[in-house]
Amino acid sequence: MNNIVNMIADKIRIEEYDYPLPDERISKFPLQERDSSKLLLFTGRNNFSPAEAKFSDIDRFLPENSLIIFNNTKVIPARLIFKRDSGALIEIFCLEPADPGDYQQNFACTEKCRWKVIVGNIKRWKEGTVSLLNSSNDPLIAAIDLRAELVERESNRIVVEFSWKNGSSFSGVLEICGKIPIPPYLKRDPQPLDRFRYQTCYARIEGSVAAPTAGLHFTGEVLEKISEKGINQGYISLHVGAGTFLPVKSEYISEHNMHSEPFSITLEMIKSLRNYTSKHIIAVGTTSTRCLESLYFLGVQVIEKKAPTYVSQWEPYRDEGYDYTLEEALDALIGYLEENSLHFLLSRTEIIILPGYRFRVIDHLITNFHQPKSTLLLLISAFVGPSWRDIYKFALENEFRFLSYGDSSLLEIRK
Repeated sequence: MNNIVNMIADKIRIEEYDYPLPDERISKFPLQERDSSKLLLFTGRNNFSPAEAKFSDIDRFLPENSLIIFNNTKVIPARLIFKRDSGALIEIFCLEPADPGDYQQNFACTEKCRWKVIVGNIKRWKEGTVSLLNSSNDPLIAAIDLRAELVERESNRIVVEFSWKNGSSFSGVLEICGKIPIPPYLKRDPQPLDRFRYQTCYARIEGSVAAPTAGLHFTGEVLEKISEKGINQGYISLHVGAGTFLPVKSEYISEHNMHSEPFSITLEMIKSLRNYTSKHIIAVGTTSTRCLESLYFLGVQVIEKKAPTYVSQWEPYRDEGYDYTLEEALDALIGYLEENSLHFLLSRTEIIILPGYRFRVIDHLITNFHQPKSTLLLLISAFVGPSWRDIYKFALENEFRFLSYGDSSLLEIRK
């Protein structure tokens, strides 16, 4: 860990990013209409003082000459319940594909595939094959005959091989056999409505095990109104991992390890971002933010004669700093893709955005209200500064709903 990281991260105690969140303020279920949520405004238009509006009217508050970026990842039914011959239940939570390692290739498999997973009740399963629990005697599940075999078990890596019989793609198998992995803080089992509502209306690319929840409020009508205002829309794909649920357990953030998440963005989308560097770029959610901000550092890798591979957790905080402009970084990335005849960029990011971070890509953020003592709340603090406390105080006092199925906010960075 370098000197800059020591100066910044070692001074950030996670206890300083706590706030009282009563259980009744956590929205356990979505509202009947997606866009009927409240919208908290914290923008220059309101003199950076919290104000309340309706999400259905968000187009009125977005700046002109702007580009809004959505994460079009799709949540997969990643929770599977198996049963041993002894009767012990084994829950398998799919994290990411192991073999084939490519998401689309893995989902297309028709006989077997391997996944990195989290296993509940792992002490009861040391070896052998387990069969999917079919307590309702569903003939579709019976025909699939899904089984799982433990093939790798290390302290920080568990891999299972799934096998099935009916010739369906693994994507189809999950749709029939799996459950939507709603957040544990909802403290309830998944309901049929979660299949639809824990998914954005523009979800396209399968791979996430958690929803990019800032996008859950958007409807086709809201998107149309945004388009009619002349605001351009674009998409990235970042597959949200299970790490999004993990609390920070260390006293200082310097001791916390961020999870790595894969993302992709097209060459045309990077070119669009380049055209808006002197205008406004709006990120929908913290996942879009982490992806967009990572692009700058990937561009720097190209400038410094490296292939753009991935962004490590502490890369933004190196001792020598960064003197390159965003335009230079994006131009380098565009040049690299064109020279190598690549139409899109595939990468991963571990980036952690802390108070003191310099935002280079986005200047507006649409996001829900996050858990106390979380890396997501640290990102909000980095974006709006100490005002995050005023924002959350206003939300609590005005009966905003919190977390994944909660209300929304539109934030602007102070320049």
